[in-house]
Amino acid sequence: MSLVNRFHSGYATPSGTTNFRNLSLKKGIDESHFKHVEDMYLSSLGMGTYLGNLSETDDTNIEYSIYHSIKEGSINVIDTAINYRSMLSERSIGRAINRLIEDKIVKRDQIFICTKNGYFTNDGNLKKIDLDSYLKLLYLDKGIITPDDISASYNIMNPNYISNCIDRSLCNMGLNSIDLVYIHNSFESWFDQVDRSTFFEMLARVFEVYEKYREMGKLHYYGMATWNCFTARETSPNYISLKDITKIAKDVGGQTNGFKFIQLPYNSFMTEPYKFQNQQIDDSPQKVSTLSAAVHYGIHVFTSIPLFQGRLLNLDIATTQFSNLPYQSAKLLQFVRSTPGIVAPLVGQKTLDHTNQNIIVAKYPRLTSDEFDKALASFELIKKNSSNQ
Repeated sequence: MSLVNRFHSGYATPSGTTNFRNLSLKKGIDESHFKHVEDMYLSSLGMGTYLGNLSETDDTNIEYSIYHSIKEGSINVIDTAINYRSMLSERSIGRAINRLIEDKIVKRDQIFICTKNGYFTNDGNLKKIDLDSYLKLLYLDKGIITPDDISASYNIMNPNYISNCIDRSLCNMGLNSIDLVYIHNSFESWFDQVDRSTFFEMLARVFEVYEKYREMGKLHYYGMATWNCFTARETSPNYISLKDITKIAKDVGGQTNGFKFIQLPYNSFMTEPYKFQNQQIDDSPQKVSTLSAAVHYGIHVFTSIPLFQGRLLNLDIATTQFSNLPYQSAKLLQFVRSTPGIVAPLVGQKTLDHTNQNIIVAKYPRLTSDEFDKALASFELIKKNSSNQ
């Protein structure tokens, strides 16, 4: 598949996302589907682009799913990473956005585009060059990084590499600016290889790169995409405090720093971000959940694996809170997007059937607080019964 040959300027704005929301409401999208985040209206469902083969078929399917979801008014949040499908997912996004803009369906300022960097990747269009050869030729031999910069899981936090990733992501997607860039599973990749103070120094240097790119107008927000570091027990070596991360961001970028988002796993069986109280707020001895801490520190949360990579699709969800939803995936997404403190779940989708089954949730109101509490209790009972079998 070809690269995008045109670069689109701009970024998601309050006026642009408001226009997207207003047009979506005319298409039958429920008003509660949109959440007000940093003065923007973002859909409470986002599209992820992690899964898939390095094939033109998957390239086309991802491109079409993005195009269809945005055209229907259901989604204006797109999530990816430079290593997803070896840069091919970013390129699929670029082609979809280019088509949407050329077809006058949306403008660039209506779409919130997120990517991640940190993990090393080769180029999916160069299938004959393996990962290690690509790493040696493009980075090690040129002195951009050293072998010591590479974790056992091929995670790299060297500022030279981070800068290179941002530039490549901009090129892959045909954009002049990215709305949100995450450092990808950084603590999970390094906690057992460097001490905590060394990691904080590494993270500060990454944040310095992000702040530099903010000044250049090439990105607007940054964050941390994580797996379990924010939800681990405080005594665990892979635990990290959101309080500590916000302090690093303030030390690097001041009060107006761009650290505004985190991403972590959450679904009806993995409810630790909402329930497990392991985070500290300021100097209070009382611990709170990760989602509560995020609200306190002004951090917005996107979540991954809302369907637990398909493992929850066979649950017997016989609860009245979801009786109006026609598809299992929509019920699971409804639970996540209705959770207090979450902006949106990010769901991977490629086929037209799966896309339509997921995005239909946008036409329904989110659960009320009372409905959510009852749904949570129902899922806890289902989880308990399944563990006893």
